[in-house]
Amino acid sequence: METYIRHTIAGLLLSAVIAATASALPLQQVHLPQGFSISIYTDQVPGARSMALAPDGTLFVGTRSEGKVYAVIDADHDGRAERVVTIAKGLNSPNGVAFKGGALYVAEISRILRFDDIEKHLAHPGRPVVVNDRLPHDAHHGWKFIRFGPGGRLYVPVGAPCNICDPGDPYAAILRMRPDGSNMEIFARGIRNSVGFDWDPRTRELWFTDNGRDWLGANRPPDELNHAPHAGMDFGYPYWHGRDIPDPEFGGRIPNSAFTPPAIELGPHVAALGMRFYTGTMFPETYRGRIFIAEHGSWNRIVPVGYRITMVRLQGNSAESYKVFASGWLQHGRAWGRPVDLQVMPDGALLVSDDRAGVIYRIVYSKARAADSGPDASRMAPITATP
Repeated sequence: METYIRHTIAGLLLSAVIAATASALPLQQVHLPQGFSISIYTDQVPGARSMALAPDGTLFVGTRSEGKVYAVIDADHDGRAERVVTIAKGLNSPNGVAFKGGALYVAEISRILRFDDIEKHLAHPGRPVVVNDRLPHDAHHGWKFIRFGPGGRLYVPVGAPCNICDPGDPYAAILRMRPDGSNMEIFARGIRNSVGFDWDPRTRELWFTDNGRDWLGANRPPDELNHAPHAGMDFGYPYWHGRDIPDPEFGGRIPNSAFTPPAIELGPHVAALGMRFYTGTMFPETYRGRIFIAEHGSWNRIVPVGYRITMVRLQGNSAESYKVFASGWLQHGRAWGRPVDLQVMPDGALLVSDDRAGVIYRIVYSKARAADSGPDASRMAPITATP
């Protein structure tokens, strides 16, 4: 725990330094497939984490240590936000944000808030409604990612309050509730800490990332991308990790066959957070329907890994490949940026939040740029090994 605290403090100090010079970020170091480019959407969002988009185009952004929620406005739709409004502050790790019916929902560690009619009251949103205050108060893995599912219910993960333990319900699970906070139930169990999920637009089935436990070695266990087509599934934590790694303490208690294995194993300790199905039309056809994942990056590995955006291709309901889409935030063992969440915009651009640099990036594709650059397959090679 002491190591974790020291790392967190160091990260916050570095975040403050980087955020102060966000306009000078070395974007030229970010490697993308040919035809793609990256720019700054806004550099006025210290600690930017989860994102949610309102119908009028306002982007809402949560944070963790800053305790703030931002509204980001690009009124002229030129790909660069000209205004950022702090709509809430002094909250308890308001990481998660979601939008429904004109209201902004914000997840603190132990409760869900709702700001009604928020698009018309950005400057003076008023006191929020407390939707649900019956969530655990544990700070460890207590920050939350929230989203509304296809059936209109709000999905809320509750991480394990530890590195490895067997805490029982409602921990290590994804919950769901009605928009008014009622009828809260467990949707899936055995999930150490999910900070990102999305629904396949074809099947309306849930996919989510999960962070593997620490202190089993540099190269295990993997982080996971999981598929939950229905309620009641168990994904194995704390008994098993990845497809077949028994936990030293808990692994012998329940057979591996009792659990649902990951759809695909991701890199070890990469801290896979936000994920989105690409539903836009700007990117070439081959990218449509693929899952993009923001890998926040390792904190306790001698050789750092992650700090990138990866991509998973599905064949039906099977995950067929896992590749790097964007990298370069990690240079010579030091990271100047940490991707957190992703948002597909109406024009097809992909936004990426970065809590270390305090910015939101905008990734776009241009046929002209691709034609000028020529082929480049090397940047889309499958991930086959970790240093």
